Amino acid sequence: MAELQLNDPQTLYRRWEDSQWNPFTIDLSRDREQWAAGIEEREVVLFALASLMVAEERITTKFSGLVGAHGSEEEATFLATQQVDEARHMQFYARFQDEVVADPSAIGEHVGRARTQVSPAFEHIFDVALVEAHEQLVAAPADLAAKVRFITLYHLVLESTLGLTSFHFITEYLKREDLLPGFVEGYSLIHDDETRHIGYGVWFLRQTVDERPEMADAVRATLRDLLPSVADSLEPPGAGGDGGGEVLGVTQDALREFALGGLTRRLDIIGVPLASL
Repeated sequence: MAELQLNDPQTLYRRWEDSQWNPFTIDLSRDREQWAAGIEEREVVLFALASLMVAEERITTKFSGLVGAHGSEEEATFLATQQVDEARHMQFYARFQDEVVADPSAIGEHVGRARTQVSPAFEHIFDVALVEAHEQLVAAPADLAAKVRFITLYHLVLESTLGLTSFHFITEYLKREDLLPGFVEGYSLIHDDETRHIGYGVWFLRQTVDERPEMADAVRATLRDLLPSVADSLEPPGAGGDGGGEVLGVTQDALREFALGGLTRRLDIIGVPLASL
C-alpha cells in the first residue's frame, strides 16, 4: 500500500484547540425574521432539522465507549474533544429550535418531537445499529473488531456519508435562496468539526487495516449491513420513490451519487475499495 500521510490524533487535537466557537453567539435575528415571514420548503427544512437533532443526540450520548477504547493518551485526548463537539452541535440545533422555530423546550423534548419526523431507515441506523455497536464496544473495549465496526459506522457512515451529504445540499439551497444565514453559519462550523472527526476515523481505519489486514472484513461487513438503510435514509419527504423527484432543487439520485462518491474516496484511502464489498 502506498505511503499516505494522514492527520494523527495529536495533530487533530491541536486543530481543535484552534477551532473553538460558541453556539450561543451566532446571530439568529435574520433567521427569526425570515421564519416568521414564512419560507418556501418549510416542511423539508423542518425535516432536515429533525434529522440533525436526532442524529446529534444519538452521536453525543453513544460515544463514550470509543473514548474508553482509546489506544494511546493522544487518541483519548482527541476523542474527548469530539464528544464535546457533539454536545455543542446539539446545543446549537436546540437553540435554533428555541429562538427561530419559536418552540422553547428542553433538549429532550426537541429530540422526542424530531423522532416523529424521521424515516424508519434513519431510525434503524441511529437507534438500532449505533446503539448496538456502542454497547458492544462498552462491553469489550479491547475488542479491536468492535472498535473497527463502531468507527466504520460512526465516522464513515454517519459523519461522512450521511453528514457531509446533508450539509452540502442543505447549505447550497439556503445560500442560493439567501435563507437562514445564522443557521448556515452554525451548520458550517459544525461541518468543520465533523471534517476533523472524519479525519480521525480515516486515520484509524487506514492504520488498522495496514497493520491488521483481516480487520478489513469488519469494515466490509458493517457497510454491507448498513448501506441499504443509508440509501433509503437519503430520500427526503416529497422526493417520490424513483430517485428523479427534486427536493431543494436536487434529485435523490444526485444525493446518492454525492454520498457514494465520498464513501468511495475514503474507502480507497483506507485500503478497502468499494468493489471489494
